[in-house]
Amino acid sequence: MYRYSTTNLNHLVKNRKECEPGLFHLTGSDSDEKVSVEIMVCIREDQWAEIQRRCYCYFGRRQQVLIYWYVSKLFFDIFSYHCVLFFMEHVIDVKWDLDQVLDLDILLLRLGPKLLGRGDDSERYLADFYTILNQVHSEEVPEDLKIPDNFKQLVSEMKINKYNAKEFALILKGMMERSERDIRESKFQELMNKHFAATSIPKGIHCLSLRLTDEYSSNAHARKQLPSPELLPLLSDNSYHHFVVFTDNILAASVVVSSVVQSSLRPEKIVFHVITDKKTYAGMHSWFALNPISPSTVEVKGVHQFDWLTRDTVPVLEAVENHDGVRNYYHGNHVAGANLNVTSPRLFASKLLARSPKYISLLNHLRIYLPELFPNLDKVIFLDDDIVIQRDLSPLWDIDLGGKVNGAVETCKGEDSWVMGKRFKIYFNFSHPLVAKSLDPEECAWAFGMNIFDLRAWRKTNIRETYHSWLKENLKSNLTLWKLGTLPPALIAFRGYIHPIDPSWHMLGLGYQNNTSIESVKKAAVIHYNGQSKPWLEIGYEHLRPFWSKYVYYSNEFVKNCHILE
Repeated sequence: MYRYSTTNLNHLVKNRKECEPGLFHLTGSDSDEKVSVEIMVCIREDQWAEIQRRCYCYFGRRQQVLIYWYVSKLFFDIFSYHCVLFFMEHVIDVKWDLDQVLDLDILLLRLGPKLLGRGDDSERYLADFYTILNQVHSEEVPEDLKIPDNFKQLVSEMKINKYNAKEFALILKGMMERSERDIRESKFQELMNKHFAATSIPKGIHCLSLRLTDEYSSNAHARKQLPSPELLPLLSDNSYHHFVVFTDNILAASVVVSSVVQSSLRPEKIVFHVITDKKTYAGMHSWFALNPISPSTVEVKGVHQFDWLTRDTVPVLEAVENHDGVRNYYHGNHVAGANLNVTSPRLFASKLLARSPKYISLLNHLRIYLPELFPNLDKVIFLDDDIVIQRDLSPLWDIDLGGKVNGAVETCKGEDSWVMGKRFKIYFNFSHPLVAKSLDPEECAWAFGMNIFDLRAWRKTNIRETYHSWLKENLKSNLTLWKLGTLPPALIAFRGYIHPIDPSWHMLGLGYQNNTSIESVKKAAVIHYNGQSKPWLEIGYEHLRPFWSKYVYYSNEFVKNCHILE
């Protein structure tokens, strides 16, 4: 640490404008790879002699003023605190550039020899200091110990009660533990609020759906057939490029479709199949009827229009929707049963994401019925509604899947371990005997969101049956096999049927990785806002939203009247 004596004080007092008249302006700094601190202290001339006297009593003939600042106001030299506290009472500005340390082990490593100066007795004092801190570290803070509410109160109590080093360290530990609890509770509350924001429907998007639904009732043009009769044969023509989107979000669907068409080198070869629920069908149909995507083709269908898709033919999906455990899991108390003391905020956030109510909707499970939904098609590209296409996807149709069913990007290899470090152990509970016996924890996962499906190869497999079987097993086990959305049963069902494609085709994590590389985003063919921070929500990341919002039709009268993203 810097030490200032009476002989060099005048060299430091060069700019007094920040101090009141008659006060010295004393500045200093200390920095190394872990510490970067600046302080500014104002003192009176008559106090300088007192500071010298106090410090002289402890530091002998060196007559030096030692200023100890460390991370926050909680940390200072225990053995010379009288000298240090004298300074603290007159601090008017403190700046630091450090993460707060809340663990005594880290504190021990960082304080080091600097804390006690370099006098003849420093080694002994340092040894005493380590002994005291280690002793306190192994002790529990008594429940009846009165913990000061703030630093000022701590200083006041120290002066009154004359705490020894151990008493002070114990109180300090209690203050740090309380601060850590408060910080964790605040973080978890923030995550809960974000979860509720992510699962709610923004006012503008709700308005858009209502207005377009009303338009469907009152405007014959909004009800026109999609596609027009002369284009109906294209819906089953395998010489065209067929894209499938399942969504109940009209705005999101419009962005997906627009980005594909605008990025395509041959938009006339594109056929879109937009499938939605009964509630959203009228509004979705109105949008694409009133905003044609020529020269591409689009059809809009509601789940209710597939006669064979009933609760009798797919009873497992009814079970998923009506199972009490499932309903409690997705709609109940999201904190109940979670040990917030041992659960990391990141893991808690992942579990909250998996509790999105969309995961128990029939619409979300329809992807497993692609061969039945499109019996005359040989190959389709499945797109989630939270993606944006930035490059022509025509080359995907030329990829030879080698007899596999699903062309997908693997998510276990990449520089960002949070986004691209996914293996089966992330998704499944390997403490369950059935999971441990059936699966490999190190098996690489893959991503839903932009997938090439060979429907001819799919029809020769038992993928759907496997998917249903594992859904039933998870329900029977009261959701103990996995609790992370609908991807886990698909990971099992498609085992052995995955053809990895180049990661540049599908970039993930824009809905939860705030530090996503902008340059990487620009280079990706498809960017995926998977996660809670969707670009149409206020909690979406501002620096990543423009890649999505550039495809929003802001001049549309319905979008303007509903004040979308304003």
